[in-house]
Amino acid sequence: MAQAVETLVENRKSARTELSWPISLWLPEANRFFNGKTINVAKGGVLLSMPMTTPIRPGHVVEINFPRTMNLAKKKGQFARIKTGKVIRVERDTLTSDATIGVAIQFA
Repeated sequence: MAQAVETLVENRKSARTELSWPISLWLPEANRFFNGKTINVAKGGVLLSMPMTTPIRPGHVVEINFPRTMNLAKKKGQFARIKTGKVIRVERDTLTSDATIGVAIQFA
């Protein structure tokens, strides 16, 4: 019996950096924010850890609120950086034991 071989193609154009940072995600379809955190970030997108109950699907356009520290907010003049992006992939497999999903977002 032949065993299937799975090949993953790397589509990233820039390096990703592991970073655990709190975020809030605006999901227009649900008309509300959901709180989560980053897993890794790159120039072109981000991988988020979100509650499993977040009703998100590939194709959704979302806004991500990246809160800034007080020092950075004073330098930049804003308390958050807001990025718009499109959901590329939703990993329904539990990333950790805390009932989360992985959400890959490509920045607009």
